[in-house]
Amino acid sequence: MLIREAAADDWPRIWPFWHRIVAAAETYAWDPDTSEEDARALWMAPGKRVYVAEDTTGAVVGSAYVTPNYGGPASHIANAGFMVDPAHSGRGIGRALANHVLETAKADGYRAMVFNAVVETNPAVNLWLSLGFTIVGTIPDAYAHPTKGRVGLHVMHRAL
Repeated sequence: MLIREAAADDWPRIWPFWHRIVAAAETYAWDPDTSEEDARALWMAPGKRVYVAEDTTGAVVGSAYVTPNYGGPASHIANAGFMVDPAHSGRGIGRALANHVLETAKADGYRAMVFNAVVETNPAVNLWLSLGFTIVGTIPDAYAHPTKGRVGLHVMHRAL
């Protein structure tokens, strides 16, 4: 697998799985009806470092970004987002992207990473915990999960 910085022309290969994941409304606190134009603006926004994971055939099977979580005197705290094409889950792509983003964020001078809204039923919670993140708080009943009802949103943190 190759992880590299995304180019603008990667978006058409990210959008299909981005849309499937967000439309499922199980893991991201973004509107499930987000248009492609708005999704691109969210994921590929200026100031974000966006990456793609390609398999051995060159297919984009995942993507991630890193960006400052706050501004000004707190801009040394990173935020990130991760998506793996559901057709390719369980192959270590999320872990590889996470390790890449954590290393890159540290090299870029970030001192910590914060996730603001991790759906507590998201299987990725276990990945983040295994990579040294801690749950610093949970906002109860904050997320309307389509099958599990109201569930909490974790705020997670890791020093870099």
